[in-house]
Amino acid sequence: MNKKVLVISASLRPGSNSHALAEQFAEGAREAGHEVELVSLRGREIQFCRGCTACQKTGSCVIRDDVAPLLEKLRAAQVVAFATPIYYYELCGQLKTFLDRTEPLYGRENAFRQVYLLSAAAETEDFVPKRAESGIQGWIDCYENLELAGTVFAGGVQGPGEMAGHPALEQARAMGAAIR
Repeated sequence: MNKKVLVISASLRPGSNSHALAEQFAEGAREAGHEVELVSLRGREIQFCRGCTACQKTGSCVIRDDVAPLLEKLRAAQVVAFATPIYYYELCGQLKTFLDRTEPLYGRENAFRQVYLLSAAAETEDFVPKRAESGIQGWIDCYENLELAGTVFAGGVQGPGEMAGHPALEQARAMGAAIR
């Protein structure tokens, strides 16, 4: 069965390494016959959550920025992949801010069931992606019937374009192609 897949790239840097992972994941999912949309948070206005909880009553956020259409895409997707650079051993701030703004989806009927995390960092040690994975798992744990279906980490990349030839690119593509 073909699924609706949303890939959200959180890097704000053009030509970023984590975005390259997002592109490969999306390509693999397309090759497997899924309906795929790749969205970048770069250039979008995403304000911080105010914690007012008005969205829990109305189903929509009081802040008027670029988040509402992204939430509709997220709500409709069955599979979501987040791509992020790792800064200070954690998800990048733009992704965390976006995740905080998904509050209008909390407690509602959403299509998403599988989440993937694609990350890249300058460091290569095994512990580097662990806090980012923990951060995304914290978000996942707030929703019913949602699972972390897979992760890909690309270590040893810092500057734009350093992903060329990195084995994580093929891992991301294969993971996208394996969505069931």
